[in-house]
Amino acid sequence: MRAIAVRDRDAGVNGLTLTDMPYPHAAENDVIVRVHAAGFTPGELGWPATWTDRAGHDRTPSIPGHELSGVVVELGYGTTGLSVGQRVFGLTDWARNGSLAEHTAVEARNLAPLPADIDHTVAAALPISGLTAWQALFDHAHLTTGQTVLIHGAAGGVGSIAVQLAREVGARVIGTGRADDRAATLALGAQTFVDLDADDLRQVGEVDVVLDVIGGDVLTQSTELVRPGGTLVTIAMPPTVQPRDGRAIFFVVEPDRARLADLAQRLRTGRLNPVVGAVRPLTETPAAFARHRRTPGRTIIQVADEHLPAADGFRG
Repeated sequence: MRAIAVRDRDAGVNGLTLTDMPYPHAAENDVIVRVHAAGFTPGELGWPATWTDRAGHDRTPSIPGHELSGVVVELGYGTTGLSVGQRVFGLTDWARNGSLAEHTAVEARNLAPLPADIDHTVAAALPISGLTAWQALFDHAHLTTGQTVLIHGAAGGVGSIAVQLAREVGARVIGTGRADDRAATLALGAQTFVDLDADDLRQVGEVDVVLDVIGGDVLTQSTELVRPGGTLVTIAMPPTVQPRDGRAIFFVVEPDRARLADLAQRLRTGRLNPVVGAVRPLTETPAAFARHRRTPGRTIIQVADEHLPAADGFRG
């Protein structure tokens, strides 16, 4: 099968190549998914799990990408809850071959059924961003109606979903980003926008919750804005400073089939809209990773055309 693979950790994005890889094996409780669309995180080439398995052994050549939408074509031994021919979306394991391939093996519990009226390219933009935003705001920070939340990178993948979820629950939302992000952030539902390049972050005042996706100085400055009893949640890096009378939490997103299904339903009813930017073919994946110009929305890789017949059982 065709896939994007990496072999040289020092090569960075220059080491991404379109190549032939073995058809994946469906282990116990796995499914094989024919991938229609895949999402990726630009920084994942720096993650240890991209290069080693859970035991720390080298696993190159490895296939990056951890978000997917596609169709189940094979069930592993003992797999329940999904069926061959079913449309699904979700997350691949961090330490296994990922979604930038024509087929991939995924634990069934990491996938949720995908309704027929949701396009694969939209679904592929939802798993990491949607689950991260939900887990940050509600599982870790316990955001509730009437509270104020500061969302950094509010026009980005995670931030844009977080703004929508926070507004729906009745929170007051302050979004941050660069000047070009102002209109998009306010359109998503934020009441206030802070330009991180031009404005003083301290003007925000005290907030109940901070969601940080940037790290560095922004993370450090944000700890001073958390009011007593409040929470700062970051996915960028473990915080080195704690809010004076609050909490600071670093976490990595976890798969959640039930929550994925809930997010899909919100999307169907217009309550949630992932921001999809460019949709590019598998052959252009290296260029998508290496992009130097900021573009709005997630870049999604279209691996297969849903309207073409599937080659069931094909191992090429």
